[in-house]
Amino acid sequence: MKRMRIGIAGLGTVGGEVAKLLLTRSDELAARAGCELDLVAVSARDRKKPRRVDLARAVWHDDPVTLARAELDVVVELIGGEGGPAHALVEAALKSGKSVVTANKAMLATHGAALAALAEASGAALKFEAAAAGGIPIVKALRESLIAYGIVAVRGILNGTCNYILTEMEKTGRSFEAVLKEAQEKGYAEADPTLDVGGGDTAHKLALLSALAFGVAPDLAQMSVNGITGISAEDIGFAREFGYRIKLLGVARATARGIDQRVEPAMVKAGTPLADVEGAFNAVVADAGEAGPFFFEGRGAGEAPTASAVIADIVDIARGAVGPAFGRAAASLRPISPPPPDSRLSAFYLRFKVLDVPGVLAEIAGTLAQSGVSIESMIQRARNPGEPVSIVMITHECGETKLARALNVIARSDKVVAAPCMIPMEAG
Repeated sequence: MKRMRIGIAGLGTVGGEVAKLLLTRSDELAARAGCELDLVAVSARDRKKPRRVDLARAVWHDDPVTLARAELDVVVELIGGEGGPAHALVEAALKSGKSVVTANKAMLATHGAALAALAEASGAALKFEAAAAGGIPIVKALRESLIAYGIVAVRGILNGTCNYILTEMEKTGRSFEAVLKEAQEKGYAEADPTLDVGGGDTAHKLALLSALAFGVAPDLAQMSVNGITGISAEDIGFAREFGYRIKLLGVARATARGIDQRVEPAMVKAGTPLADVEGAFNAVVADAGEAGPFFFEGRGAGEAPTASAVIADIVDIARGAVGPAFGRAAASLRPISPPPPDSRLSAFYLRFKVLDVPGVLAEIAGTLAQSGVSIESMIQRARNPGEPVSIVMITHECGETKLARALNVIARSDKVVAAPCMIPMEAG
């Protein structure tokens, strides 16, 4: 039987699990791949750290970049980071004709088009199923399966930490800060959660899904990104009253005026597929035109789902699946041209924190009406003398730019005590 030589850079949670699978399930994986998958080289920061599997037969490299010069067929990069050793290793490996499997979404969102071009030039494969949504096979689906009619839109819950926090806030009524602290204590959130709760992690994944869906080069600069730090327990409670749930979504849509990419909290109708995704799970809806919408759900992180996706990519390479990383020749990936800011139409949830004085509702409604914004439904809490109260509205579909200008005017009123909250409504 043929033999494929594999090197792994990064032996953390996922890298250690990939190594264990290659060594303990070698016979079954060989039967699937049609050749022996031989782990012959590894690299990690601490050579002395105890490992879950015996790596004595693998050659140790203190510098991960030296794997690019080793006698290997496939390099598995699980170091992480946008640049640094991870990028240097992948770039060197592809230049030398070695195929690469990576879970590094930040690197691909920044350097993906250039790395795809290097892979094609040397005849190597660049695979990244684990980079977009962990164990969910969305990369293969967009690259290979849903191509007949083209993709109209991709929408997804792409960060398990945020979905866990929003789910717990809804279940318990606690604040964002309280649930985040608990998530950190349980290991669901990082000590520095900025990348997750600020929307950056979702943005990295959405950039890859956009490239696969629309044939564009990944480009974070052409994306609107907002996280969940401004979402309050009050907003979640109001959403429930209106029949919605708040989710952090990554949304990429092909419009007549360009590719619209957004990461933002959204109101999703309760009982729809995306609304029903709870806890740390991820989900993606791909609208494949006449073929219809396709819904994918599963664990978006964790050692087993991510390692499973990495192994699947290794087996694909062993079977000879080398094609373009993003499903199209790298030279044909177009720059993203986003639609003009004033072209977006949506219904919106609005929350105003105001002084409980006569005329405040009329002032807000009048300003919105002057901007062409009409109200579909509204909730106004009973009076609580001496304290600010919330006025909550759902608008009819309107232009986002016009609405934002109206909210800026409203925010300057001496009757409004906090910046208005605006959350778009999104189909589930």
